[in-house]
Amino acid sequence: MTKGDEPRAPRPERVAAFRTGLSAESRAAALLVAKGYRIVSRRFRSPVGEVDIIARRGRTLIFVEVKARSTLDGAAESLLPRQQRRIAAAAAAWLAKCPDDIESHIRFDAILVAPGRIPRHIEAAFEAE
Repeated sequence: MTKGDEPRAPRPERVAAFRTGLSAESRAAALLVAKGYRIVSRRFRSPVGEVDIIARRGRTLIFVEVKARSTLDGAAESLLPRQQRRIAAAAAAWLAKCPDDIESHIRFDAILVAPGRIPRHIEAAFEAE
């Protein structure tokens, strides 16, 4: 292996952001479970996008975006239309992979996470176009 072939270690701020995201997703999943949802998938990736959490309660299937910021308002403001389109596209990829779920009531939720605050679950945070 030559010097140019050595893998670079991720930057510390990227590692910290990744860990913060995982922690926020765990808090969000715990909130959903406490509300009676069953977690179907976490960090579902497709070629067109990613969904942080997919959960089910009864006939409702939710695709959840988790946003962690220093304030809940900051988290709410960070869910941009471009991300919403990518989440909706990833949800379509999920439904193509799991056709039994097409009969479910589909919803796009957000869970906002901030340090020292109870996560805020926003049902029907956005609609798919």
